[in-house]
Amino acid sequence: MVQAVELNYEVTGEANAERATVVLIHGLFGDSDNLKSISRELQENYQVVNIELRNHGDSPWCETMTFIEMAADLEALLDKLKLDKAHILGHSLGGKVAMEFALEHPDRVHSLVIADIAPVAYDARHNTILDALEAVDLRNVNSRQDADKALAESIKEKGVRQFLLKNLQKEGDKWAWRMNLEGLRNCYEDLIGAPAQDGEFDAPVLFIRGGDSDYVQTQHRDAILSRFPQAESKTIAGTGHWLHAEKPSVFNGLVARFLEEHFPLNE
Repeated sequence: MVQAVELNYEVTGEANAERATVVLIHGLFGDSDNLKSISRELQENYQVVNIELRNHGDSPWCETMTFIEMAADLEALLDKLKLDKAHILGHSLGGKVAMEFALEHPDRVHSLVIADIAPVAYDARHNTILDALEAVDLRNVNSRQDADKALAESIKEKGVRQFLLKNLQKEGDKWAWRMNLEGLRNCYEDLIGAPAQDGEFDAPVLFIRGGDSDYVQTQHRDAILSRFPQAESKTIAGTGHWLHAEKPSVFNGLVARFLEEHFPLNE
């Protein structure tokens, strides 16, 4: 039996019978802060639940984190919040969790928005980041600048380092990572795999890809449509994998229009 954990989450927007709920799920190495822009955009018209996956942020640290387990975590949270059904938006790893949950529990999902990920297995492309994070000797870190300097030896992109350093926090007089690096390393083969659940989710799905990203490719079309036959896609030109942070107004607009088109607010 899958053992769910109690995820850390934040709820914004007022709940009532007329307002649907949108669940936001960040990607690998992320936390709930990553999707605050789209959260602020949606909370006027929706209740928004911004979660942190196991081994991330302030959610529990676990030895395992399969997609089935993370879908169970989400199910437990929806049950706790007494939500029968929700829209789910996920970026990268969060998108895979969203897809897994929709395939397992199609009756609990109004629609999906999947940001720059496909329901396929990927090559191990994060080993450099994991190596760099593990190589930082936090005993010698006295400031974020010290950690940034250490990461810069392996990670040249300043934006990537800034994203990762959001996970660094001070506990007393020491620095610590808010993510479970050992757990992420041990579970990495599961995280780069495809969603485990077979079948299909026959409701509206929007895939949004970054124009400069290689995460969603033409060759993934069959894998997408076989599981999500109503899928539509949009591309945001001039963005990479973190498209929601690079062009937030464009990303937010695509999401809001998709939701309104398929689930009009005045109905």
